[in-house]
Amino acid sequence: MTKQPYPEEFKIEAVKQITERGHRVADVSARIGVSQHSLYKWIKVYSVPAPERQMQTSQTEELRRLKAELKRVTEERDHNLVSSMSRRGNCHDNAVAESFFQLLKRERIRRRVYATRDDARADVFNYIEMFYNSQRRHSSAAGLSPVEFEQRHSQWLKSV
Repeated sequence: MTKQPYPEEFKIEAVKQITERGHRVADVSARIGVSQHSLYKWIKVYSVPAPERQMQTSQTEELRRLKAELKRVTEERDHNLVSSMSRRGNCHDNAVAESFFQLLKRERIRRRVYATRDDARADVFNYIEMFYNSQRRHSSAAGLSPVEFEQRHSQWLKSV
């Protein structure tokens, strides 16, 4: 069972009793029923003027955000991961994948009900290998299917 947190005004008044009025931490602690440890934490926080305290809080939040970003980048580097070219909410680097999955859903999945996951996997594999890669024309490949595009590209490489 947790206690409700003390209001900020209560904490500030307790700190003033110690810092401005000269009362001992042990005496204030016993009088108001708060641990000395909590009072020392309150002194650390509330003995600083409010504008400065707000600035410290925003700096602490920024520091926490930067540490998290550094940790993410370090993990990506350590595991040889290549991060996305854009940030969250910017879908330019996902456009090809999103286009493919939209077509897969529209042309194949929404028209069928699968009895098992294996049936769904087999059907998606069939769509990709038998239709999407070999027959479907792609505007990004000059109107060729991926198989035709790769064949022409390999012939071009041989001729060079």
